[in-house]
Amino acid sequence: LPHKASAERLGPFVESGVRAIDISADYRLKDLRQYEEWYGEHPHPSHVEDAVYGLPELHRDEVAGARLVANPGCYPTPSILALAPVMAAGLIASDIIVDAKSGVSGAGRSVDVKFLFTEVNESVRAYGVGAHRHMPEIAQELGRLNGNGAAPLSVTFLPHLIPMTRGILASCYAKFRAGESFSGENGQGRLMDLYRDFFADHPFVHVADEPPSTKQTLGNNDCRIYPTVDRSTGRLVAVGCIDNLVKGAAGQAVQNMNIMFGMPEQLGLEELALYP
Repeated sequence: LPHKASAERLGPFVESGVRAIDISADYRLKDLRQYEEWYGEHPHPSHVEDAVYGLPELHRDEVAGARLVANPGCYPTPSILALAPVMAAGLIASDIIVDAKSGVSGAGRSVDVKFLFTEVNESVRAYGVGAHRHMPEIAQELGRLNGNGAAPLSVTFLPHLIPMTRGILASCYAKFRAGESFSGENGQGRLMDLYRDFFADHPFVHVADEPPSTKQTLGNNDCRIYPTVDRSTGRLVAVGCIDNLVKGAAGQAVQNMNIMFGMPEQLGLEELALYP
């Protein structure tokens, strides 16, 4: 269903006691004004406050008891996870840049000349330049991690369409706060330890020893992350990689469902059939 369509139908079900997972954007943003800026008038706003943002690696306990879970967007999932450990530790200044690439399936199945084979093949195109609706979602969740409540941070987000069917690679850049540094001989090791400790209890996140590729997450519910520090600038560079149709959509919804009903988190997600 398109955005806004599910909210019109979900409201009565949730009010009658049915637990639900919404894969649209209708319940992701806590600030209704932001939702209306990017999506228009909300069709059923009464459950916005109660909905839990369904990124299990950040909100597993809340998901377990939720009546309504808002499944995260595809781009926000690797972007938020790639920055979560350093944001939660209070190590990052507010100015963040996310440069992301996605396969064509991320655009859905609508008929559009921009997504024809002849337009996409052997071409890379930036879109939503300066105004993409996933930006406030990324800013909201990183702001909450950083201790700012739901107050958005300064996030520049630029997505690109690339000639492959599925997959997202998000390259995230951020400045460390004054006095914080992971440069030097032991810096990379300390940074990796920070990330691995943060995700130690989360089976679908893998902190890699080298930058990930979309082939590694093809058809699975994993998010592979590689953090490092740019030697010349001292800036954090964190790369997050997922399959946009699995961890970025249906797989994450199944993961949330498993948590909601007390089932093993990995149930049904270890052997997946691919389409497309």
